[in-house]
Amino acid sequence: MKKIVDYRKLLNVGEAAELQELKTIYRSLMKTWHPDKFQDSAESKLEAEEKSKTIIEAYHFLVSIAPETRDQSFAEYTLTTTTSNILDFDYKSQVLTVNFLDGNTYEYFDVPKEVYRKFINADSPGRFARRHIFNNYIYRSMNKLAATA
Repeated sequence: MKKIVDYRKLLNVGEAAELQELKTIYRSLMKTWHPDKFQDSAESKLEAEEKSKTIIEAYHFLVSIAPETRDQSFAEYTLTTTTSNILDFDYKSQVLTVNFLDGNTYEYFDVPKEVYRKFINADSPGRFARRHIFNNYIYRSMNKLAATA
């Protein structure tokens, strides 16, 4: 997904970046781009504010999809995807958002349009998703994001 690639480029990290590495790079970039360091002109301070917001957004996004983060909540994720039915879903720009009856919501990235078509046309969308989506695409919990925001 373009968003993931762009954020990794911004922080200059690879797919295998661990949480500690992300944190170190994030802190370093924030020290460089903190708006308080740009007091010489309003224009440069505004640019630094925008850059720092983008860095913060990239960091939080990459942390939310990091393997370590997913490993920490894997038991809860597995329970939701195997026992709870799908309440609702949305698909936009290759991102499938699935709301479950147990209140959990997950985003799945880089889901091809053809897979989405098969999902919505399946006799049992839940069964199709368990077999072809839930463990095949990068995902993140939207509930964790709302709780930390």
